[in-house]
Amino acid sequence: MKSYWMHIGDMPNPIELRDIPTPKPGPTQALVKIHAAGLNRGEFIKGHGLHGSQGAKAIGMEGAGEIVEVGEKVTAATGFKVGNRVMARCGGTFAEYALMDIREMMPIPIKVSWEEASCIPLTFLVTYDLLVQQGKLKANDWLLVNGVSSGVGVASLQMAKALGAKVIGTSGSQTKLNKLLPLGLDVGICSRAPDFYDQVMATTEGKGVQLVVNSVGGSVFAESLRCLCFQGRLGTVGYVDGVLNAPIDIEALHAKRLTLFGVSNKLRTSEQRAEPVQGFVKDILPAFADGRIQSCIDTIFPFAEMVAAKAMMESNAHVGKIVLKVIA
Repeated sequence: MKSYWMHIGDMPNPIELRDIPTPKPGPTQALVKIHAAGLNRGEFIKGHGLHGSQGAKAIGMEGAGEIVEVGEKVTAATGFKVGNRVMARCGGTFAEYALMDIREMMPIPIKVSWEEASCIPLTFLVTYDLLVQQGKLKANDWLLVNGVSSGVGVASLQMAKALGAKVIGTSGSQTKLNKLLPLGLDVGICSRAPDFYDQVMATTEGKGVQLVVNSVGGSVFAESLRCLCFQGRLGTVGYVDGVLNAPIDIEALHAKRLTLFGVSNKLRTSEQRAEPVQGFVKDILPAFADGRIQSCIDTIFPFAEMVAAKAMMESNAHVGKIVLKVIA
C-alpha cells in the first residue's frame, strides 16, 4: 500500500511516499480503507507530534474510512463490523489503509461526508478535553481562543457555541475573523501580539473570561493569564510560535484560584487516550448528526499532493482544516 512518511531530522524534502505491506489488525483492531485524513499542524513539529532524533515515521493522526478486516476480539458486541463507516484518532492515516483501535473508533453519522469525518477524531476530541473535561465550560461562560482560525480554534468556537458559551477569538487576519462570524464568533480581535487584555476586559465588563484556549504558545501566555476571571482556567494545546517558556503571575494564580492545564496525548497510555471517546460520542457527536456542528474545511487536496497540503498548512493561509482525500 501507499503510505506517507516524514523524516525527523532536518532535510530539504522530508516527506516520502513509500510502498509498504498492508498491516494486519491485532485482536482489538480494525483495518480501515482510508477515504480521507485531516492534517494537524502539531504532527509536523518535532517534539510535538514528531518524536525522536533521526529516521522517519508514518504520518497522519486522524482519518475516516471503511472497515475491511477486524481482529479476533472485534465481535458484533463491540458494535463494529466489516463495511462500517468509521473515524478515529490513530497513526499513519496518510495512507491507503490504517489500523484503528476499536476503543477509539467512532461511527460516522449518516449525513457526514468522509472529508468532514476525517476532521473530527483528533481535533474535536482535543477540543472536548479542553472545553468539557478539563475546561468545564458552561452556558453563558466566556471563552477566549488564541489563534481561533486554526483547526482546534474553529472546533473550540463551534463546540463552545453548541454548549451555549460566548466566544472571543484572536487572529492576525481580519479576513479570517470575518469568515468565522457565521459560525457564531461573538468578538474577533485582530492581532498577533499579546495586546488583547483591554478588549477582553471591556467585552466581559471587567470580569474576565472563564476559560482560555491557548493554541499559540508562550508568546501569549502571560496576557492570556491576565484575562482570566476568578477561578478561571487556561488550557494550553500547542506552541506554534515556538516559544516554550513564559512568566507566570504567581500572585494572580494564588489570589484568583486559577487553574492551568495542558492537553496532549504524548505521554498518555492507550487506555487514557480511549477514555474520553464514549463521553464524546454521547455528548458531542449528536451535534454533528443534526448539523449543529459541522467540520470547517478550508481545502481538500488529492492524495498525490501531500507536500502541497503541508506547505499550505505552514503558510497559515487556511481557516479551519486541511484534508487529504485518499480515495478519489
